[in-house]
Amino acid sequence: MSNDDLATLDAAAPARRDHEQRPAPAPSPWRRRIVVVGLLLAALNLRPAVTSLGPLLKEVRDDLGMSGTVAGLLTSMPAACFALFGVTAPRLARRFGPGAVVCTGLAAIATGLALRPFAGGTVAFLCASALGLAGIAVSNILMPVIVKSWFPDRVGSMTGLYSMGLSLGTASAAAATVPMTDALGGSWRAGLGVWAMLAGGAMLPWLFLARGGTNRDERPEAAQPAPESAARITRITRSPTAWAMAVFFGLQSTAAYITMGWMPQIFRDAGVSASTSGVLLAVIMAMGVPLAFVLPRAAARLRNQGVLAVVLGVCGLIGYAGLWLAPAEGAWVWAVLLGVANCAFPLALTMIGMRARTSAGVVRLSAFAQSTGYLLSIPGPLLVGTLYQHSGGWGPPLALMAGLMVPQIVTGLLAGRDRTLEDEI
Repeated sequence: MSNDDLATLDAAAPARRDHEQRPAPAPSPWRRRIVVVGLLLAALNLRPAVTSLGPLLKEVRDDLGMSGTVAGLLTSMPAACFALFGVTAPRLARRFGPGAVVCTGLAAIATGLALRPFAGGTVAFLCASALGLAGIAVSNILMPVIVKSWFPDRVGSMTGLYSMGLSLGTASAAAATVPMTDALGGSWRAGLGVWAMLAGGAMLPWLFLARGGTNRDERPEAAQPAPESAARITRITRSPTAWAMAVFFGLQSTAAYITMGWMPQIFRDAGVSASTSGVLLAVIMAMGVPLAFVLPRAAARLRNQGVLAVVLGVCGLIGYAGLWLAPAEGAWVWAVLLGVANCAFPLALTMIGMRARTSAGVVRLSAFAQSTGYLLSIPGPLLVGTLYQHSGGWGPPLALMAGLMVPQIVTGLLAGRDRTLEDEI
């Protein structure tokens, strides 16, 4: 968050003060239902751009002539785009409203995915991917904000709902991409491009919300940050909890994008077929469907969520050790364990909503933790690709993945403490 953004927020405080003296209109039940549907449909589209690529990465590399290092760069792009474009989400939301920004983000996802199959070379493929990932970035940041604004008394359950949708979309893309590619003639271009239609359909409820003004003037009063809160949030970098959240988010993102980008290749190099490798990735992601709904609800009932971070981290350590020792023989077991570990993402989102008392605090913490975290996660997938290319095997990359679980557990313990951003700064 730049100083200009914060100055703009502070300058708007008198106008907000006048606004807040009037009671905010209560949102109608049917608008809340539309928001719920919109959250679920948006969540379904926040990962297929990434997980649809993993099972077909070998074919894409062969067709476009990518080296292992360039493929590592491709798998690092989600984190890079999330860090670069995600930081713009708060300013855009203040100017146009969260609903309009999410709608535009979904349009960018659909356009990027539709253009990617027409890429004639690596550069064009990367550019089309970046467009879709930019749309994902701003939507990622605003999901916790919309939940806090519209459902302040149901943060755990609503975070669980859209986290479940996110996991479902992630797993579906991983499992269905190869069969759909085969059904559409065997071209990776058709298999990747078909996901643009899902993003296009998800725009419909957000078009209604954006056009109806719901996302700005008619939001619940929690969506309007109090001026004194905004002034205090300017010192977010002084908060130990904010930094713990950012590092925890960055480490779990590193693990997630290494998994989405490279896990099918790990299984394929162990002798598993391409279609089965895609299904194994789907199993990893599908574990988040039930757990992403249950975990945030359980986390919301705990004063300290650190114990959950420890449990997830230990599952990850066991899964990586299994991949090292017997990648093919125990593939299904390791996939389940890594799927459990991958649920650090909904845990992180839930903690973001719980580590601040106001929507102003949540939007700042969400932007800071996610943008900083994604920035920290950029080198991970790229380093895995480089290690794989130079070592000729998966031993060093797997050692790196397991090693990163240790600081993830530590920062999860710190981020899970019963503290709020406003109290610390």
